[in-house]
Amino acid sequence: MLGEGRGQAIERGKRQRLYFLRRGSEAGWLTVGRHNPHIAKEDHRESDMIARLTEEERALALADLPHWTPVEEPEGIARRFTFTDFNAAFGFMTRVAIMAEKADHHPEWSNVYNRVDITLTTHDAGGLSQRDIDLAKAIDALGA
Repeated sequence: MLGEGRGQAIERGKRQRLYFLRRGSEAGWLTVGRHNPHIAKEDHRESDMIARLTEEERALALADLPHWTPVEEPEGIARRFTFTDFNAAFGFMTRVAIMAEKADHHPEWSNVYNRVDITLTTHDAGGLSQRDIDLAKAIDALGA
């Protein structure tokens, strides 16, 4: 598939590369896993691309998410969750992981004992997208 079109590779984290391909009048993005660069994980067409929120859309969305803070690098939103102990924090992360996997939208996060820090951003959009807002609302609904 990669050999049929001319592509430009863009680093997309430690495990994936994003390629922009053109074949005649058809163009789209192709995400390829680093472990086996010949197996495509997803095939995004330009019509399927996720839109980055405008400043106005971002402001409106954040009004509904009072516990989330805008961040600039990467452009997105972040929130810190604190639990009674490590087991509670890890249980929360497990529930979020299941939701994220179903939504095919994964957070950047870290865990230290009873604390979980989450940053939501959409790399394909180059910043905050509606997918981040939807996932933040779903995380908030967990009642953490």
